[in-house]
Amino acid sequence: MSIPQTNRKINLLQATSINMIDMVGIGPFVVMPFVVAQFDNGLFLWAWIFGAFTALVDGMIWSELGAKYPLAGGTYNFHRIAYGEKGGRLMSFLFVWQTSIQAPLVIASAAIGFSQYFTYIVDLTPVQQKVVSAGLVIFVLLLLYRKIETIGKISVVFGVIVILTIVWIIISGLSHQQQAIKVWPTGNESFFQFAFWSAVAQGSLKTVYSYLGYYNVCHLGGEIKRPEVNIPRSIFISIFGIAVLYLLMNIAVMGVMPWQSVRSDDKYLVSSFMEQLYGNKAAVVVTVLILCIAMSSLFAVVLGYSRVPYAAAVDGNFFRIFGKLHPTKNFPYISLLVLCGLGLIFSLLMKLKDVIDSILAMRIVVQFMAQAIGVVLLRKKIGSSGLPFSMWLYPVPVIVSLIIWSYLLYHNEFALYGGIIAIAGVGVYFIKKNISKHDE
Repeated sequence: MSIPQTNRKINLLQATSINMIDMVGIGPFVVMPFVVAQFDNGLFLWAWIFGAFTALVDGMIWSELGAKYPLAGGTYNFHRIAYGEKGGRLMSFLFVWQTSIQAPLVIASAAIGFSQYFTYIVDLTPVQQKVVSAGLVIFVLLLLYRKIETIGKISVVFGVIVILTIVWIIISGLSHQQQAIKVWPTGNESFFQFAFWSAVAQGSLKTVYSYLGYYNVCHLGGEIKRPEVNIPRSIFISIFGIAVLYLLMNIAVMGVMPWQSVRSDDKYLVSSFMEQLYGNKAAVVVTVLILCIAMSSLFAVVLGYSRVPYAAAVDGNFFRIFGKLHPTKNFPYISLLVLCGLGLIFSLLMKLKDVIDSILAMRIVVQFMAQAIGVVLLRKKIGSSGLPFSMWLYPVPVIVSLIIWSYLLYHNEFALYGGIIAIAGVGVYFIKKNISKHDE
């Protein structure tokens, strides 16, 4: 398999920024109240810790694969190589197939979350919120319609906004603490109770979503400088950095706002927190910054995913039109236009909660679990001596990753729909394969 590589222009700082702005979108701000509301004992931090642990063990898998195969398309190439000629073409096609649906869902989640949070500043009708969602998708499309080196610089600017905003929230909360946040069970509570793990499962469906994006550089593998070093570093820096920021932000906000009164649908929690501390003007400012974060995350998401159908099309394993590069700016513009177009449609038709659960349901088996198995297959084929990065304690991260993803899939109400889409993808693959044979 030979996939042409675009220019390697993205350095470690830019790669890490792209990961981090992908991870910190509107997600942590809109899911924080939902997670808190799942725990009737105040131990909600453990859902965020569980999410970080999930990202860490899965990040080891991504790091090993990304450092070894730094190609445009990420998982597409990992599956293609790991599962052999016949199985690899099917598995990689299934990944691109679900990405062509799942990536627009991710775009829609950012756009819907943006429009809902925007109502803190401007009172909008449901129809007007949909107009704002669609407008944001179009604006991000226009931002991305340019050369990759310009995009790398824009990503650093967005990354600075993300970190400064969260740091402001953290400092504000920690300097005005009114109550302690529980980390350990008290009284008759225990980590070994069904109620605790049920709450962790429900909360982690949202916290894991908030961590997703630590692997975005793998989709841009062909555009990363020194990928054998910078891909693993950017993944781990992103995970550890964002985990610390998320935990501190939860402690800061919930140390001021009484967790017992938080409702799962309290979408303005962080803005209300700032309003309580500093008044309405500060609340409006932090809301604007959160909206900037949501936009920057959408920017990073679309950037990474637009390379996936392109890589598959160039390899002859997806519809050819997706393999076209812009004649002057050298980026996969057809893929970009299609994903943004579908994302715009989903943002008009779906609700935020359903979008978030659907995203995980579609990705767990075809991407995350299949990729973990793929690492084992590759190790059997080529061994570990030539790996630029070798995961720690192999095969423990693989086993733990498979257990966690199975656990989260079991608790996801959209798991069946994810399976149906995967089965449909198998059908489309064989239909396409037969048509290609007939054309020959």
